[in-house]
Amino acid sequence: MAVPASRSVARERGGTADIVGTAVLVGCAVWALVSAAGREGRPEGVLLAVLAVAAGYTCGRIAGSLVPVATALALAVLAYVMAVAARQGVPGATAESAAPPGDTGAVAALLVLAVGAACCAAAAAESMGRRNALLVVAAVGAASGPVLGSVAGLVAAVGVLLCSLAAARMRHRTLGMAGFVVATCLMVGVSWAVAVQALPEGLASSLEGQLTTHRVLLWEDAVDLVRENPLLGAGPDRFGDLSPTALESLDSDGKPHSAPFQLAAEQGVAGALLLGAVFGWLLYALWRSPRATPVVLSAGAALTALAAVATVGNALSFTPVTAGAGILAGLATARPPDDRP
Repeated sequence: MAVPASRSVARERGGTADIVGTAVLVGCAVWALVSAAGREGRPEGVLLAVLAVAAGYTCGRIAGSLVPVATALALAVLAYVMAVAARQGVPGATAESAAPPGDTGAVAALLVLAVGAACCAAAAAESMGRRNALLVVAAVGAASGPVLGSVAGLVAAVGVLLCSLAAARMRHRTLGMAGFVVATCLMVGVSWAVAVQALPEGLASSLEGQLTTHRVLLWEDAVDLVRENPLLGAGPDRFGDLSPTALESLDSDGKPHSAPFQLAAEQGVAGALLLGAVFGWLLYALWRSPRATPVVLSAGAALTALAAVATVGNALSFTPVTAGAGILAGLATARPPDDRP
């Protein structure tokens, strides 16, 4: 039996994205081992994150090709429940903490994943009634950000919801994906400019007030570590041992509260570039996805919001977040049920 041309094109696209993803994830794992070789580096955290993304992506692809709407809804519920649990049960979530607690970033990231998954489920739903009900679920999840102590989660989740509503009217995904790339690059660029004090004084003071002085000092320590060893960095999971700001803080978690800064400080410029490559691969896989454009753009908006949260927080230090991101990307890139041979 001949395979329709549209199906063969979808398989070719998926195969290319899978090859790229495999190469990028293997590169991340290998470079973590290289940067830790002969030193006191601890690459286990990076390796666990790589495994979580790969496993989540695979599971998302499988489940998304069978029951996409149900799987997306299940991910939304699970991510929201874990956001509630993170707020109540993760050590360090204290209002008195001088440094922004790492689990606050986890709450925001999990809310983003919950809303993004609900939006993907709504975009994939066939009936208008189900679509509207799922959008209401997404709106309720986004609005609960302040209740869970995460205003950043509210802002990011509402952004995902608005992008999903706009995506329903878009026929082409290229412009939307390009916008996600530009937004992420701007976020990372501005954070780096803050760390190296390259912004005008008034703007820098305003941003520092939002980010907190403690966080900015941690970023400056990360920049110093990059300058000392731009190739290999200080070694995986060694920022807390070498950062003067982290060492002077009694309640510090030893992280710079930014995934790009942490990778750059601990694994050098190559480590930061590999992190960017992972994000680029996920967007590339979405761009090549056989799914409908609203589903793809909803997932892309959620991953972009997650990248923004990770730029100013420790969201990627939590395995449920990295695994959830992989699942969401897998769901949005899986072959539709009616497109299987």
